[in-house]
Amino acid sequence: MSPAMQAAEEHAAPATAAGVRLQQMRRRVRLGRWGVWAAVAAGPIALAVAVATPATVVRVAPATKPATVKTTAGANPSGYATVFLGAWLRSHAGAESTAQSRLAQSMAPDVDLPGTADAQPEPESVVAVRSVQQTGTAWSVTVAAQYADGSVRYFAVPVVADAGGTSFTVSGAPGVVAGPAHAAGVTSPYTVTVPTDSEVSSAAGEFLAAYLAGAGEVDRYLAPGVRLSPVSPAPYRTVTVQQMLAADQEAAAESVPAEGTRVRVMAEVEARDSSGRWPLAYELTLKVRSGRWEVASLESGTAQAEGARS
Repeated sequence: MSPAMQAAEEHAAPATAAGVRLQQMRRRVRLGRWGVWAAVAAGPIALAVAVATPATVVRVAPATKPATVKTTAGANPSGYATVFLGAWLRSHAGAESTAQSRLAQSMAPDVDLPGTADAQPEPESVVAVRSVQQTGTAWSVTVAAQYADGSVRYFAVPVVADAGGTSFTVSGAPGVVAGPAHAAGVTSPYTVTVPTDSEVSSAAGEFLAAYLAGAGEVDRYLAPGVRLSPVSPAPYRTVTVQQMLAADQEAAAESVPAEGTRVRVMAEVEARDSSGRWPLAYELTLKVRSGRWEVASLESGTAQAEGARS
């Protein structure tokens, strides 16, 4: 080997690692060019993806199965107990073929019918007032029976449900029990008296007149984002505010407070129809916007709050 060739090899030896990296880079460039030309052949969209996306390997994860949610459509048996007691009180032994007797026996096969005379007064209404789940499937439902003379009698009806809470049966005869005790009165939060000629009273009164008597459009009294449909057909001819109480002192201010101020009020109104007068009460939340009070909520659950009305 000539001295010149030996010198060339000695000069090239230290650059071997750099040369390898250079070759790898050139190989990537060639692969990238081939990918671009393949994308050109596939179409302009593929070309854009090939140019914008680096050469990476993507592994697609297997699709996960949707989670299975098990629900139990269990139900409180109050309605079942109410239907049974109404049929049981309207049936009697010796008349098992009547519709009420057959219904009572189908709901409680092991319960005897009352042995009453045909002249026994029947209840005018039967309503469940309390239900207690004693175990996982056993319930006790207190049902009130109201009679024409104004008297009320309370019955405890035992009911058993199936494991899913969708089927019921009366498991024993009803028992007469004392009625629920009267709860002590709660302290009202509405302690501020608001003049009936105030801005708050006017706004609430006009809204309720539209809501109950069809006096104008309800929407004009609602804050933005509140949805509320009027009672239809309108049950009353007129609605008049008799007393306005508030939970917030700002409601009694002589002038409209600052923008965004909210107050809770209790509007006691007199509604009139063709048969007479009806004293009614409504809890409202009002909010100041652009110098006027607007209804932000009606505490009956029928008004849906902000974000719905445009």
